[in-house]
Amino acid sequence: MNNKELSQLTSPDNYFEDFTVGAVYKHSRGKTIEWLENVLITNLVMNTAAGHFNTHQMKSMSWGTILSFGGVNFSLVLGLASQDCVENALEELGLDNIRLSKPVIHGDTLYAYSEVLSKSDGTRADAGVVEFRHYGVNQRDELVAQVDRRALIKRRSYWNK
Repeated sequence: MNNKELSQLTSPDNYFEDFTVGAVYKHSRGKTIEWLENVLITNLVMNTAAGHFNTHQMKSMSWGTILSFGGVNFSLVLGLASQDCVENALEELGLDNIRLSKPVIHGDTLYAYSEVLSKSDGTRADAGVVEFRHYGVNQRDELVAQVDRRALIKRRSYWNK
């Protein structure tokens, strides 16, 4: 496949040139936190905090239920933002300033917004660097997670030749 054929496999409107500093995107999908995501990922990364899988213990805490692991929460926010922001990414350059501001429990639904913080030329002719700030909110529109992401994004001018 040549570059033109490869470029047709992804969205036509999320290349480096399409992002404007200050733009904010509301992503269309939401995802309800299920037992599976929280317990599976918590165990896979060997997080032993009982608050993520000990129902009996958590019944006596102020939340009264299991809390979703923060790594699950911000990862879902990143995933919800991916189609609009990094579908044309060549490389993930960094995740910074991760903030978890409210607890998330099983049954909460997360939605995401993204803001373009900056754009700059990359070290490659075929891509530039875009920095996003992703915001995760629950079904009550309360901010629960925030993460900054830097990615190397394809340039349309190169990939659509």
